[in-house]
Formats: sequence, C-alpha cells, structure tokens
Amino acid sequence: MLEAAQHRLSSCADKVTLVQGDALNIPIQDGSLDHVFMFGGIHHVNNREKLFSEIYRILKPGGRFIFRELADDFWLWKGIRKVVYRLSSALDHETERPLRLEETLPVLHEAGFKDMTYRTFAVLGFCLFMNSDVLIFNRLFRFVPGISWIVKAFIALDKLLIRLPGCQKIGLQVIGSGTKPKS
Repeated sequence: MLEAAQHRLSSCADKVTLVQGDALNIPIQDGSLDHVFMFGGIHHVNNREKLFSEIYRILKPGGRFIFRELADDFWLWKGIRKVVYRLSSALDHETERPLRLEETLPVLHEAGFKDMTYRTFAVLGFCLFMNSDVLIFNRLFRFVPGISWIVKAFIALDKLLIRLPGCQKIGLQVIGSGTKPKS
C-alpha cells in the first residue's frame, strides 16, 4: 500500500510524507507534521492511549489528526460484526476493535486533543456494497446491470437514515478529528 501511495503521490512528494512504522513508536520528530491521516488502522491498535499520544507528539501546534474507521456504536452492527468476525478468516475478532464514541473521545482528550469531532456514516449501502474484502459475495455485484445507480440510491438512503432523530450513531464508519492546541 505504501508503494502504491508513493507512486500515486509522486507529483507532490515534496508536500507529502508517507512513513511505514510502528504506530506506537512513530519514527517522526516531535512537532513536525501539520496533519496526520489514519484510515482503517486504529481498530488494529488496542493501546489507543499510546497511539493518540504518539500522533499528538508528532503534530505541530495547531496540527490536525483526521481518521476514518470502523464504528461500533450501534447494537445491530455490534451483533453482526461478532458473527462476521468469527466466520471470516480475513478478520481477527481477538485483536480488531472498532471505535466507539464513548471510548474514543475521552482518550483523544486525555492525549491533549481539542475541537474533536466524531460523525458516523455508511449504513445499508456500505454494508451491502462496500465490504467485498470481507463478504466475498459482494464481488458479484459488479456484474449486476445498473449497479452504479443502485449503489447511489443506497448512499442517498444512508444519508437520509443518519439524519433521522436518534440515528446519528447507526453508521458503520466514523470520520473523526482532533486538533493539537496552538499553545
């Protein structure tokens, strides 16, 4: 993945730093980055306190941490995930731990982050069409005539569902952020 990203970002290599390393001991100097993006990695790290502290350490004052992760705030997804994690050889139910609002924001705060956000999205459309790496049958959808329109309709339905009262936490994914204070 790192090689693919380096190739895709070669035109802006002077503005982007891609690093492979231990998330609990990031090989980057203190206060050297404006932004840290983490997509789909937090749920693999059980020591979130150390992870968020490391990210905070490498950010410049005013720097922003942005993440997209699996969310586990809705009872239905928790139940389905327990079954899928045990049935799929690609997943490890003992080491992978999706994010929960009640666990994530306090740990980000303890690390020193301010102006934190945590917003779930992706409900049925994501569950049905976007998990082809986990649910093998989803790969067959590419052969369905008009699949792009079907997916777009489900995305619109997902957006509508998330906006309903009491449904802000029903998403399968979360986009969140936190800022390192300037002083």
